[in-house]
Amino acid sequence: MNTDIAEVIIRPEGSLQILSYQEANQLSDATQSGLNEILRQCALAVLNTGSNEDNMLTLLEKYQDFDIMVSVKGRGVQLIIKNAPRHAFVDNQLIVGLKEHLYAVIRDLVYARNDVLDSGQFNLLRSHGITNAIFHIARNAQLLKANTTPNIVVCWGGHSVSGEEYKYSKHLGYELGLRNLDICTGCGPGVMKGPMKGAMLGHGKQRYQHGRYIGITEPGIIAAEAPNAFVTELCIMPDIEKRLEAFVRLGHGIVIFPGGAGTMEELLYLISILLHPENQDIPMPVILTGNEASREYFDAIMEFISETLGAKACELFEVIIEHPRDVATKMKFAMETVRQDRKASSDAYYFNWRLTLELDQQQPFIPTHENMANLDLHKDQPAYKLASQLRKAFSGIVAGNVKAEGLREIEQHGPFRISGDADIMHAMDKLLQKFVDQKRMKLDASDYNPCYTIVHQE
Repeated sequence: MNTDIAEVIIRPEGSLQILSYQEANQLSDATQSGLNEILRQCALAVLNTGSNEDNMLTLLEKYQDFDIMVSVKGRGVQLIIKNAPRHAFVDNQLIVGLKEHLYAVIRDLVYARNDVLDSGQFNLLRSHGITNAIFHIARNAQLLKANTTPNIVVCWGGHSVSGEEYKYSKHLGYELGLRNLDICTGCGPGVMKGPMKGAMLGHGKQRYQHGRYIGITEPGIIAAEAPNAFVTELCIMPDIEKRLEAFVRLGHGIVIFPGGAGTMEELLYLISILLHPENQDIPMPVILTGNEASREYFDAIMEFISETLGAKACELFEVIIEHPRDVATKMKFAMETVRQDRKASSDAYYFNWRLTLELDQQQPFIPTHENMANLDLHKDQPAYKLASQLRKAFSGIVAGNVKAEGLREIEQHGPFRISGDADIMHAMDKLLQKFVDQKRMKLDASDYNPCYTIVHQE
């Protein structure tokens, strides 16, 4: 139990100064219909930035007396925070960057609930309705910048990586920054932090005054990937599917570093989109990259994709090992291709409306034992649909590793059972074992206990 800072009162700034009484009550309502529990979890994760903890249940147990309440007082709003981690403060003052992230949490939770999810204005049972909802949340968070040419590079990769892999991600970020390219990541530690840190130095050397360091997360994963200190534009999407779609709608190119099950989930999600027949002609540059020591990792990834989804899926991206300058140069040149395509199609530079996603790729996948057991992991379907099903399998593994609801499922019912075609199961088992051997599943992977069982059907 940690009670370092007994109580602190913070007065939010900007639009949060004028929260309504109803919104304040929602944020303080601890019932299932209120927002207090999700606010408490997200706020604790933000204030715990920089720790080596990626288990939400452990974090909540450690700070079980942590609490946050919102009240309207006279001319403004105040946050009452109790028993917060001391490392979030300097001389008893909350670090400014963490304060900004905390404000972003409140802004997005209130807006997503009242103006999107419960508003009745968006048909969340239709694909276009979900995309519109994502657009509105991103716009409210001021992520959409008009009159700017394509230059956002989305960087995916793990929070549990080696020191050398982190250094490589930082070097590549530096090269991207020297070319005035902006960075968008899952906002956490590891190779979500490295590219931002490197790009900040590159932007500084070029006297580039408009550098952007965008972090996109969601409540279920924020504890495992608490926003790092370099994120200046934070957005909390309601769920992992909306988070993933936001990446591909906002980004103009994607770089994928080494990671674990979460990175594999992201890659399979991307493959499921790029293999879709209606997306064949839309440029989306994708490069998998890392230092020389990560070559074995990428070999395993490519082998898995080849065995499960075929050669066409492998042709969607390029693998470049140990050449960060080449990766950055290719991304810079690719931005002009993306710009020309958006211009020719009259699509917005700041949001990729043309990508076709099916409802199955967009609706939240709840990783229960039943849902995991019922995944359609068979090859008698289009490759893009199989990729989407595989994505869900890895999403369930991520939940079982680090998300509160997934951890509870595993505690109550044991490991998830994943079954399908024998060759797919063999390929998945082999890849996951590689992740375990390389200690990529969790930050504390020394005694990793798998949250899944691969069922081999002959």
